Amino acid sequence: MIVFPTPVQTTLLFYMNYRYLKDKVAGHLMFVLSALSLLLVVSMGVGLYLKSAPILADHSLWSLISASEWKPMKNEFGFFPFIMGTAWVTVLAVAFALPISLLMAVFLTEYSRPWLRRYVFPLLDILAGLPSVIYGVWGTLLIVPWISEFVAPSLSRSSSGYTVLAGGIVLGVMAIPLLVSLFIELFSNVSQDFREAALALGATRWQTVKHIVLRKSLPGLIAAVVLAVSRTLGETIAVLMVCGNLAVAPGGLLDACYPIPALIANNYGEMLSLPLYESALMFAAFILFFVVLVFNLFSRIVLRKVTQY
Repeated sequence: MIVFPTPVQTTLLFYMNYRYLKDKVAGHLMFVLSALSLLLVVSMGVGLYLKSAPILADHSLWSLISASEWKPMKNEFGFFPFIMGTAWVTVLAVAFALPISLLMAVFLTEYSRPWLRRYVFPLLDILAGLPSVIYGVWGTLLIVPWISEFVAPSLSRSSSGYTVLAGGIVLGVMAIPLLVSLFIELFSNVSQDFREAALALGATRWQTVKHIVLRKSLPGLIAAVVLAVSRTLGETIAVLMVCGNLAVAPGGLLDACYPIPALIANNYGEMLSLPLYESALMFAAFILFFVVLVFNLFSRIVLRKVTQY
């Protein structure tokens, strides 16, 4: 005797198959999108390397990254001043922004009143959304004259103001809204039960922040700093406007510098006049890409070590 399924059973079977099919399709689609994002990064690296191949064939890698002479008309491409300029500005920006952002986030999440947070959070969003050229103009009009008229004379130095210090301050201010927003999100995700337990045991509010909130948020803090460093490494317009763009390795905060992003932005339009110019600029982009990639991989290793303990 043949038993046919009832309409209810047929509908239920169809719905179960539909859900299974939709789940499989969604899984495959997300896998394809993830693979495409990874492929995009690989293709960018390979493309930059292939574009850099002519200058790598004409000059050794060591001579490119260690030489200080930048004279394209004489076929001299020394990237050492640009690498050092990028390092100086990035380190100074992070050193300037990190403590300010961390203390601001601690104050807003642990000490401030709710009405203050209602006003500060929208302001942080506005600052994070401002174009970098506005920060560059602000740095040119305020930070550069302040350095040339007050900071440099107080140190018995003469300076135009277009210095490593100006670039570090501008980039640090640009990174503060991003870091504060990330830190606030991290601190807010720490369970309130941990705070109440620490306070019940007699800990002060600062001890609770130091030993509970910051320790629980440590992996996220590292990831946030990595994101901020990646942004400062690639910032172009603001740095171009305040750093002086002098192809000499800086020896101090009051010296001019020439970061790699500014080099690419300033010279890309001239690349057609010289055979190796385009390849040199692509090699500069490849250096920046490689540094950001290695830095992110290193941070992932550190994060894994931190989360194990």
